[in-house]
Parts: sequence; C-alpha cells; structure tokens
Amino acid sequence: MTETARDGEFDELLDAIEEDRGYYVRCANGHGSLPPRRVCPHCGSRELADEPLPDAGTVETFSLITVATPQFTEDAPYVTAIASFGDVRITGLLRGTDHGDVEVGMTVGIAVEETETTGDRAIVFRPR
Repeated sequence: MTETARDGEFDELLDAIEEDRGYYVRCANGHGSLPPRRVCPHCGSRELADEPLPDAGTVETFSLITVATPQFTEDAPYVTAIASFGDVRITGLLRGTDHGDVEVGMTVGIAVEETETTGDRAIVFRPR
C-alpha cells in the first residue's frame, strides 16, 4: 500500500470494516447513512447512533468499467456496484466473480482491499 494521508472518519470506517466491525449511522427516524454525519441527510435529525453493518448485502445496481480513470487504469476492467446493507447503500468494487456472472440481487460481503493502480484502500464486495 502506498503511504497516503488519512481521511478522518472515512478511514475510521475502512479500519472498522477491516476489523469486522463495520458500521453506519442511523437517525431516530430510521434513515441510514455512512459516516461522517452530524445530521441525517434524509430528514435533518440530529439524533444519530452508530449501528453495525449486516454481514451480507444485496447488489442493487452495477456497472462494468472498461475504460478507467487514471486512478484505476491497472484495475480495469472492473465492476462498481451499489449494495444495500440493511438501512444503508454502499458503493464499492465487486471482486471475486467473472464480470458476466454479476447480477442484481446477488448476495455480497464487504471488505477493504487495495486497488491495483495506486494501492489505495477501497471498499470491496465479494459474492457470498
């Protein structure tokens, strides 16, 4: 991994996912979002609590990327997906399956891995 500056609460979230204690924030009205948050982006509630991420999520949508930005040149082709984990949706790289086997509704786990191009940490989903 290349040495990069840490990004506060986002890096804390990545650390937590790596240590199998991933979390999201949930407001008093039941809306989930990823940290950092001080106010619910859905309703404006300031009553937020950390909640554990479920062990598995469901792919809601995905894109196969064949022409990548410079930060992901060596990773291409790759799949970016949005997966629902309980009350929160998370964007990540989908790895561990042939690109043609990816489908909406598939069950995935969440992890943190390095990108091929830069060695930066990224949220990754793997089929379960």
